[in-house]
Amino acid sequence: MFRYLLFVLAFMCLVSACEEAVVPKPKAMLRLDYSAGENMDYKAENFSFSYNSLAKITRSKGGYQLQYPSMKGTLFLNYKAIDGNLDILLSDAQKFAYEHVVKADAIYEQPFVNEDNDVYGMFYEVKGDAASQAQFYVTDSTRHFLTGSLYFYSKPNYDSIYPAAAYMQRDIRVLMESLRWK
Repeated sequence: MFRYLLFVLAFMCLVSACEEAVVPKPKAMLRLDYSAGENMDYKAENFSFSYNSLAKITRSKGGYQLQYPSMKGTLFLNYKAIDGNLDILLSDAQKFAYEHVVKADAIYEQPFVNEDNDVYGMFYEVKGDAASQAQFYVTDSTRHFLTGSLYFYSKPNYDSIYPAAAYMQRDIRVLMESLRWK
């Protein structure tokens, strides 16, 4: 009987020792790594800027497009000459940025000033499930006005597109900082 009891006790110790403790998984975000790319220069008729080599630039009737195929997103650029209509252009750019307020959780304004190159503007970072994750405009206040809007080729889901949106927002800032008027 003692042997039988020892055998049962040893068996139970072995069985209970093989069990793994249940540990809840920590919360995490999807990690998508995009290569840094190189800054390249683009010269348009009225301005020039630096852009990421991962983007492909195309020109259309309405302006320029910086397409990021790996991120399935496009930055649309529109240039307009100022002809006494700066107030209207500024108002339109600001209204366009705030059209996304219905779906956005927040819109952060970040003024941009580069006095050395006569470039002034505003960058709008849009948080939430809005159609556009970033908007901006830059101007010299006398002759040139450039707007930009970032869109992805998918239904807006902020959690899913956040890594690509953050990457492309950095590229927009580089574009704004490197912009030169002709």
